[in-house]
Amino acid sequence: MIDYSRYDRVRAVRWEGDALHLLDQRRLPLEEVMIRCEDAQAVVAAIANLTVRGAPAIGIAAAYGVVLAARTKADAFGRVNADAIAGELATLRASRPTAVNLFWALNRMGEVLRAAGSVAALESAAIAIEREDLSANRRMGSLGAALIAPDSGVLTHCNTGSLATAGFGTALGVIRAGVAEGRISRVFHTETRPWLQGTRLTAWELLKDGIEAHLIADSAAAHLLASGKVQWVIVGADRIAANGDTANKIGTLQLAVLARHFGVRFMVVAPRSTVDMGTASGADIPIELRDPAEMLNFAGTRVAAEGVQALNPVFDVAPAELIDAIVTELGTITAPDRDRMAASFA
Repeated sequence: MIDYSRYDRVRAVRWEGDALHLLDQRRLPLEEVMIRCEDAQAVVAAIANLTVRGAPAIGIAAAYGVVLAARTKADAFGRVNADAIAGELATLRASRPTAVNLFWALNRMGEVLRAAGSVAALESAAIAIEREDLSANRRMGSLGAALIAPDSGVLTHCNTGSLATAGFGTALGVIRAGVAEGRISRVFHTETRPWLQGTRLTAWELLKDGIEAHLIADSAAAHLLASGKVQWVIVGADRIAANGDTANKIGTLQLAVLARHFGVRFMVVAPRSTVDMGTASGADIPIELRDPAEMLNFAGTRVAAEGVQALNPVFDVAPAELIDAIVTELGTITAPDRDRMAASFA
């Protein structure tokens, strides 16, 4: 059994009954500050400005945003009409474009709203989404770890831990489970430019768990994989298409290419809610472009010369043929393709 009291300590999304409290991930690891969201617009802002990030966590936050919106339009009996909060739902939906968990959660909340039309039912649904995510992550941790031979090294990218989910994490959950089971003996993680999610967030989570790890520059991945110290690259996902193509944090594609070149296996770990069978392939996944200033500045200080221009895509797509395994709470798909995806998720 995994000691979850050691390996599952962090909670970035906390529902307190009257407001949603979010651990401000822009300020980690130097400060641990909770942001209180009392209305849907505050949740929208938190998603858009990366106070909360990670596909599952975004979906959970959005679900609670629906609850907060409904409370402002409910009658004395706690009932609310779907049309009354249509504007808030649209604004939540527009907060970020790539992570499908956002739309999945809002669609599920919309179904509850139309069927029950009450704040109480919406709150129960949001709590269920959060609890189901935690359960799914722990299940995926065990499934993914079972693929890893003892004394293996792993490399992960971005942050896919408790900060990005309801708890335990997706790819980082597999690493936690693998370490706990004695399968993983070497952990490496990238810095993850330009927001440094690996440097600031993944390193912080691993440190809290007492898991020894080494941070590498994004550009050091080829050197590391060539060394033979890594047997698996393990990443999360923001959207998995019907053919197995996977959108994840920018830099994932190059890791998939390098892994195949050096004979390192490549694992994607994500809950069922990340699988979008309505998107045929990676070519149809919208890729978010963020403010170029994120590339031109560091810690609020401009580091590029005036007049320099930047392009700032924050996701890329790893094609299914470069993925050895996709792990969800429903099971593991090896060598994913359209037929295997349909058999699991149709």
